[in-house]
Amino acid sequence: MAKKSKKYLEAAKQVEANKEYNLDEAISLVKKIDFANFDASIEAAFKLNVDTKQADQQLRGAIVLPNGTGKDQKVIVFAKGPKAQEAKDAGADVVGDDDLVGQIQDGWLDFDVAIATPDMMAQVGRLGRVLGPKGLMPNPKTGTVTMDVKRAVTESKAGKVTYRTDRDGNVHVPLGKVSFSEDAIAGNFKTINDVITKARPSSVKGVYIQHISLASTFGPSVTLDKASL
Repeated sequence: MAKKSKKYLEAAKQVEANKEYNLDEAISLVKKIDFANFDASIEAAFKLNVDTKQADQQLRGAIVLPNGTGKDQKVIVFAKGPKAQEAKDAGADVVGDDDLVGQIQDGWLDFDVAIATPDMMAQVGRLGRVLGPKGLMPNPKTGTVTMDVKRAVTESKAGKVTYRTDRDGNVHVPLGKVSFSEDAIAGNFKTINDVITKARPSSVKGVYIQHISLASTFGPSVTLDKASL
């Protein structure tokens, strides 16, 4: 385990051991104890009672945060003809087809979101080993394989984030930046919490959401009191 920095340890002292905070308290504390020398991100982590070996218990989707992420998303689109022009008009940063596939095969990965029209997926599929592990592979479940290119680009630019369970049943979703107001962070969290709650697989038994915490990029985590949500 990596040794914690002095700043981290000082911040961690301000989090009461074993205490579960209500949402407003948690957000206020996460902002207070952040010690990064830049505008750090704040993230929510959900521990879910799901078995990700079961296909129906693997959560994956996308959410448009009402208050954005605070990050300027660089969006690329794999498309041809009129759809390529539609992507450019919508504000996509890079648009291409086979040339863009080749560019990525050569090692270029300077983007945050990749969108593709369905007819391009045969070519884009060749990038699975590169884009998949980085969470950048276009997927219908996240709305990034679509003919509605304009909407996909616009939503991505406006603060659309994707979520998925890792193999241990955890879901990590950004809430915005430390510089956001507490109300803006709370609004984003409530949107995410509502989506995760409604996505409960019907085959899950017992307590579904086991644990929720908030943390800034380098800061210690703060546990939420689920009963207060």
